[in-house]
Amino acid sequence: MGEWIRELIEQSGYLGVALLMLLETVFPPVPSEVIMSLSGLQASRGTLTLWGVILAGTFGAMVGNTFWYVVARALGIERFHPFIDKFGRYLTVDWKEMKRADHFFDKYERWFVCFGRMVPTIRSLVSIPAGLFGMRWKPFLIYSTIGTFGWTTLLATAGYLLGQNYTEIDKYLGPVSIGVIVVLVLWYLFRVITWKPSPRPEDARSDTRP
Repeated sequence: MGEWIRELIEQSGYLGVALLMLLETVFPPVPSEVIMSLSGLQASRGTLTLWGVILAGTFGAMVGNTFWYVVARALGIERFHPFIDKFGRYLTVDWKEMKRADHFFDKYERWFVCFGRMVPTIRSLVSIPAGLFGMRWKPFLIYSTIGTFGWTTLLATAGYLLGQNYTEIDKYLGPVSIGVIVVLVLWYLFRVITWKPSPRPEDARSDTRP
């Protein structure tokens, strides 16, 4: 995959960088670590500029981020109420917990969106809760751009400085991505084993009767 990414960047320049980062937000297995570090390598050779690849990568990623935000916002969390009621056991969440998550997101949405954009694996999913929980467009755009810009800058600059040793980036960030996935899977399995639905109001009342 790395060779294909390198060839596209060499042939298409900034447009290729933007398109690859757009693809990365839609199809996460396409690694931003490789895309932006190779872009930084091209900048170190003088065929592109460092700021150019950073801005192109940020723009492409934000187009994809915005697409998922718009889709999730159009759906809205209320549409999932029957689905959650029916399949909550497998999702390990019930509607009461979803409302609590909504309130939590309202309080910390800006931090979640900004810093979530800099976490491997998680960064591609941030737009979905932001849209579902109805985060306003302007804060979403601002904080997503800040986080995405920080991530692309880090990777492109590392590729620029490391040159042909750009593969060292994936050497360190690859295990981080795998670690995040493992933690998410283990957390889900723990939730499946221990999850119980929140008591309904009538159940709570019956528990208090003598």
